[in-house]
Amino acid sequence: MPEPLQITGYSDENYKTLVGGPYEVMINPESLKLQRSIDYNEQQPPDSSSTAPKYQHTQSDKFSFDIVIDCTGIVDSKRTDLAKEIKTLEDIVFVYQGKTHRPNFVTIQWGKSVVFQGVLNSMDVSYTLFRPDGSPLRAKISMAFSQYLSPSVQSKKNGKQSPDLTHLVTVTDGLTLPQMCIQVWNNENYYIQVARFNGLNKFRDLRGIKTMAFPPIIPS
Repeated sequence: MPEPLQITGYSDENYKTLVGGPYEVMINPESLKLQRSIDYNEQQPPDSSSTAPKYQHTQSDKFSFDIVIDCTGIVDSKRTDLAKEIKTLEDIVFVYQGKTHRPNFVTIQWGKSVVFQGVLNSMDVSYTLFRPDGSPLRAKISMAFSQYLSPSVQSKKNGKQSPDLTHLVTVTDGLTLPQMCIQVWNNENYYIQVARFNGLNKFRDLRGIKTMAFPPIIPS
């Protein structure tokens, strides 16, 4: 029997506190769509007749797929309540949670190769089969998600040790400013600019200073 795609809800952005699921789909999706995009600003360099794209930011990954919930009893004789199935799924991915003041964070997993963590963007329900009295028996659910990574995980993923980013660093007793620059950027040559930005007239004895801002640096 094929392994079902599972959808699990978490209350925290680190995906550790389980609050819903996993919801196992009745019929695995026929396809999965992963969308990635980058935003650029079109700028025209001096003395040039054409524009050049300048990187602005990378958008979060988008993940979408369709599933079918079939409550005729043919797929699973124990799952025949369509309203209950949809509510269970909505509680995991869509419903506003009073304790966290937001919908859940979600992990989508299919086997070992497909794992996506994010938040729901949209959920469309199309009813496709009905009993004679009009009550629905089958529905197609179309869902789209945006990737969400906690700031700490995103920072590690980006490897934010670049001198064009701002860092707020706790001062460690005994370290000089050049040594701290090595820790932040693996380069001690920016210490003069850091000292100037923080209004310091010293860079070896940092006693009495708790935190320092390491600003975006323009190489001299």
